[in-house]
Amino acid sequence: MTLLEGFGTTVLLFAATLVVSLPLGLIVCFGSMSKVPPIRWIARVFVWIIRGTPLMLQVMVVFYVPGLVFDYPMRSRFIAVFIAFVINYACYFSEIYRGGIESVPRGQYEAAQVLGMTKTQVFFRIILPQVVKRILSPMSNEVITLVKDTSLARVIAVEEIIFAAQGIINSYALIWPLFYSGAFYLIFVGVLTLIFRAAEKKLSYYKV
Repeated sequence: MTLLEGFGTTVLLFAATLVVSLPLGLIVCFGSMSKVPPIRWIARVFVWIIRGTPLMLQVMVVFYVPGLVFDYPMRSRFIAVFIAFVINYACYFSEIYRGGIESVPRGQYEAAQVLGMTKTQVFFRIILPQVVKRILSPMSNEVITLVKDTSLARVIAVEEIIFAAQGIINSYALIWPLFYSGAFYLIFVGVLTLIFRAAEKKLSYYKV
């Protein structure tokens, strides 16, 4: 039962992080590509800091700093981990988005605008379909990494599956929880790999 609860926490953290960080990453991407220098540099420095420090450290900062510095401790360990994960993965996703957008030839923007399309129409009808195809592979790698990174939640005693398995091992001197948790990750990653392969095959009509 403890492993099942840990499994549920891991899946919830994974899904919630993905749902929030994907659109947030696009906003950060637009910020780092902004033509307004202050916005562009703030976004890029923020991304640099997040990508340059360990996720484990970020989890600890989000959980401990509000209480130590502002005397307003985090009341939920899960929320602290969730915030840290969202910020971290939004920054990584933003760089993937930026690379995909910048890889589209500039001439396509100009040609579409000559045809009378607005910037919004150009982005969603011309650029976005190409970007999705170009970023699918690096995005799949990052999503799979997120599955395994959920184990870092145990740093602040969030009861994800590895934390639950470790508790059973310490209490009953049993080794099987490690194999169960390892099998969970292998199956989870295997399912995601099949989903991304199917998506790549579906988008293979467009050759880059």
